[in-house]
Amino acid sequence: MDKATAHANRLAGEASLYLRQHAHQPVDWYPWGPEALARARAEDKPILLSIGYSSCHWCHVMAHESFDNPETAGLMNERFVNIKVDREERPDLDEIYMTAVQLIAGQGGWPLTVFLLPDGRPFYGGTYFPPEDRHGLPGFRTLLLALSEAYRERRQDVERVAEETTRALRDTVRAARTAGPISASMLVEARGHLLDAVDRRYGGFSVRPKFPQGATLALLARWAPADEEVRSILLHTLDQMALGGMYDLVGGGFHRYSVDERWLVPHFEKMLYDQALLAPIYVHAYQLTGQKQYRRTAEQTLDYLLREMALAPAGFASAQDADTPEGEGRYYAWTAEEFDAAVGEADQEWAREFFGVTARGNYHRMTLLRQSMPIAELARRLNTDEEGAWARVDEARRRLLEARQAWRVPPARDDKLLVGWNGLAIAALAEAGRALGRPDYLDAARRTAEFILAYLVDDAGRLSHWFAAGQARGLAFLDDYAHLIFGLLALYTAHREARWLEEAGRLTEQVISHFWDDELGGFFFTSDEHEPLIARPVIFSDLPIPSGNAVMAQNLLTLGRWLSRPVWQERARRTIERFGHSMTHSPQAFSAIYLALDMLFHPEQ
Repeated sequence: MDKATAHANRLAGEASLYLRQHAHQPVDWYPWGPEALARARAEDKPILLSIGYSSCHWCHVMAHESFDNPETAGLMNERFVNIKVDREERPDLDEIYMTAVQLIAGQGGWPLTVFLLPDGRPFYGGTYFPPEDRHGLPGFRTLLLALSEAYRERRQDVERVAEETTRALRDTVRAARTAGPISASMLVEARGHLLDAVDRRYGGFSVRPKFPQGATLALLARWAPADEEVRSILLHTLDQMALGGMYDLVGGGFHRYSVDERWLVPHFEKMLYDQALLAPIYVHAYQLTGQKQYRRTAEQTLDYLLREMALAPAGFASAQDADTPEGEGRYYAWTAEEFDAAVGEADQEWAREFFGVTARGNYHRMTLLRQSMPIAELARRLNTDEEGAWARVDEARRRLLEARQAWRVPPARDDKLLVGWNGLAIAALAEAGRALGRPDYLDAARRTAEFILAYLVDDAGRLSHWFAAGQARGLAFLDDYAHLIFGLLALYTAHREARWLEEAGRLTEQVISHFWDDELGGFFFTSDEHEPLIARPVIFSDLPIPSGNAVMAQNLLTLGRWLSRPVWQERARRTIERFGHSMTHSPQAFSAIYLALDMLFHPEQ
């Protein structure tokens, strides 16, 4: 039966694009909820929990190879209760079961594949599994048979593993159980660790894959004005990232990460949070140096948000997909012939050299565009100044963008409005609008904040997590509150309108009332009104976005000072102390907490 005409399963009516992507598969999928859990208990079947997101390339691969396969689906339906979860809709489930898989398998990622007892305790898990045994990974059907047989025939062993995993999970997600002392000297130590981890050749903090790590770059940007070595490392990383490949030189915006050390070949999804985290750092670099290429990158990134990610009447979509019908990356890669036709005969020679286009290419015999000569050299080639050279480059970019939009099928866009990620976008647009004199950015930030406050806050003052199909959905998590408050404070800084400060204060009261951990300090990821799960996580690391605990510590320090509430500043200190022991072991993972620590000890910066 053709997939398009197959009978729809339970996911067809879901608001999540990711769940609807699986609605016509032969798998008897359930969304997470009481119906699926009750069936697992009633039939005494293990749960197969699959977690991903709409723009995830490997999620699509596993869906095509396994979930679209009638034989595999039949095995899943016969032996498991199958639940599909959008990690962006339910980050609490993703956090809990990602931690479980990391404990079981030593690594995590998406798609996340977890096998649970009917009560939700995990007993096995991993990420992507191929359909057949391959490269040391068990084939998915092999795994289904082995685990279902273990569940039926060696139940005691499965129960024991589930109990041990759940105990370790609960200890882990509660994070540090004993607060550690904090001091300004920790900042010096963190600086040393970060500088030791830098890739001095290509920038960034790993060899491959290479993520932009916006929170770490923000910490370096705070230190850069007074620290020449940090400034040099920060600017080198920003330069390398913006050369192209992971950065879209045609349309603006950053892809999620690079698979190589040079930032050349990315995984092609574009996430709202990356644009919101990176654009302000390029603004800071422009303010620090006066060099216009940093302003250009910031503006092209935010212009991309306004052009391709803006929702009506306000707010921003969460992501663009990694894949198109033409294949992964095809939307962004050019053959030499396509490039020449797009830029026009008069500009072909210099444009090919500037953008690194060759007949051989650098990606499957095509070229991912990359700035391959300094602008000063191009200016000499064209017998003009640098402003004139940039004008020629921008005209070529305009033609390439028009051609791409006319010739290619664009990546799918996930139109759900996630409050936390939009809070980061509000902050980026407000800061850039103020610093760069861009009233359109300020207007977009204000409209987004007004929309969220009007449609995603209920009569009791509680925030919702996301908005789709005309409806606010789900109780907000800590990150939603923290990042929205952060955005409102940036709006207040830009506009000095008292309402933004007042709204930030009201939302902060909600966070303290419903998320604060009275025993240990800091904040739970879920409120006291959320669905109880097998653990109540406390998230303190920054990947991929700054942790809600870190951002709330920053917010409390700022609000405590502006509103004369020293008790809030004391809560900020307790939050930082909660992670004082853990943060010393991995400064990269705790950069936003270190930024809060710097604000605590150096509030004048």
